[in-house]
Amino acid sequence: MTSRLLMPCRTASVARLGRPQHAEPADAAAAVEGSTLPTRILDWRHPRVTGLTSRVQQTRPASPLDALRTAHGIIAREVRPVYSVDDRRRASRTLALGRGSCSQRMAVLEAVARASGVATRVRGLLVDGSFWYPRFPRLKTLVPERVLLAWPEFGVDGGWVPIGELFSDMRTGAASAGFTNKGGETLFDAVARTGLRWDGPLSCGAQGDSCDLSARVRVDLGHFDDRDSLFERHGPTLCLPARTLGEPVLGRWSAGAQAASGPRRP
Repeated sequence: MTSRLLMPCRTASVARLGRPQHAEPADAAAAVEGSTLPTRILDWRHPRVTGLTSRVQQTRPASPLDALRTAHGIIAREVRPVYSVDDRRRASRTLALGRGSCSQRMAVLEAVARASGVATRVRGLLVDGSFWYPRFPRLKTLVPERVLLAWPEFGVDGGWVPIGELFSDMRTGAASAGFTNKGGETLFDAVARTGLRWDGPLSCGAQGDSCDLSARVRVDLGHFDDRDSLFERHGPTLCLPARTLGEPVLGRWSAGAQAASGPRRP
């Protein structure tokens, strides 16, 4: 039902390899140190990003982790979730537009982290396209067979905190409602409510406060110093013609109930 035609050749070839049991040795992951340097996507020296960073610091966060949570809340409120397909969009551009995909909003959070002196890196995951069927029930044949996800991790207190565990120590341990990937809530928004893991021990909806999405991962590409490096090596989710034709519509299509009936016109 999903489509391989819309995928770039590099990502499509990797997808045919299937899902490895151990995609990346522990020592290889540890060797990826991340960085606080700006990149093309994480252009944190831009005034829009530094402005957001200043707003976060004005709240007097108690710790770097608290600052990340504050930044996440601001982005969740002020950057409208849409289905943009431009994986390489600059963080400053997303802020200027006031809308962005899940990946683009994560990039803004990474940029703010780096601007605050917190190193970031990403884990590359090829996720089964069927995971997004609930959002596109009438357009399943156009959903890519595999979706390349750059999952951020933040260097805090001598370790790495994945974005899915950013709010973990604030939860009560109550049963998680999981993440169904439908409605207005995106992966970016969901992490504030439930822990999201791609290699965790629990299933979504099981007793506990974590939601394991590992069954949706087809290929774990390992860790990269930044999302720029990931997309440079494996290409974005969609090929250039699909991005060019799809972005004008999908880039304004709000995430949520409109998926069942079509894009909401600006």
